[in-house]
Amino acid sequence: MTTILYGIYYFFYMILLGMKGIKYNFIRKFKGEAAAYDYVKKTALLWSNHTIKSIGINLEIRGQENLIDEPCLFVANHQSLLDIPALIVAINKPVGFIGKKELSKIPVLSKWMGRSKSIFLDRENVREAIKSMNEGIENIKKGYSMAIFPEGTRSKSDNVLDFKKGSLKLALKPLAPIIPVSINGTYKSLEEHNRVRKADVIVTINKPIYTKDLSKEEISNLSVTVRNIIIDSKNKK
Repeated sequence: MTTILYGIYYFFYMILLGMKGIKYNFIRKFKGEAAAYDYVKKTALLWSNHTIKSIGINLEIRGQENLIDEPCLFVANHQSLLDIPALIVAINKPVGFIGKKELSKIPVLSKWMGRSKSIFLDRENVREAIKSMNEGIENIKKGYSMAIFPEGTRSKSDNVLDFKKGSLKLALKPLAPIIPVSINGTYKSLEEHNRVRKADVIVTINKPIYTKDLSKEEISNLSVTVRNIIIDSKNKK
């Protein structure tokens, strides 16, 4: 399927996804928030699996035994827009993402991201950025896992960029576990040639880091530690 044909096909698929919002509102009104969130989880997984399979991505998932049954912060490198569905498929559950404010302007997707507890961050407005991060911290305290791409932008390559300062405070304040995740190959499917194409992608879920057990020195070096774990696992064959 050419990029143009795929774009047309996916446009209509997203219209159908948008229509599911009607059912979400019905469930939320008559069955409550918990039932509505269960519907969000089901919809997010369906969308993620559909996106990955329809593009033709061969997704290999490593380290699923490292997933834990408690709210945590997933920290991943960022190669492509496809990292979001790839991560959701790999951990087999939706999470709230910390995304840049530009994502809030994308029709349909922004609505479903908001329903899944995602937060849009305005890095140019310090006050609003702090407010958004605090909202993410509260989500974790309430039992929802969050995910962040600490590079702050897509590398569009095999490289892992430097982490933005303070990006891991999302886990440190609620003392939530951090699960480093490496994503390798999504840039080949979307970013490398500016068109949709098939690609082999490996997502590696690393062992959790329990922040409550860290020393002050380990906390001060946490960004470097997590980044090195992601790089090392990404480069493993």
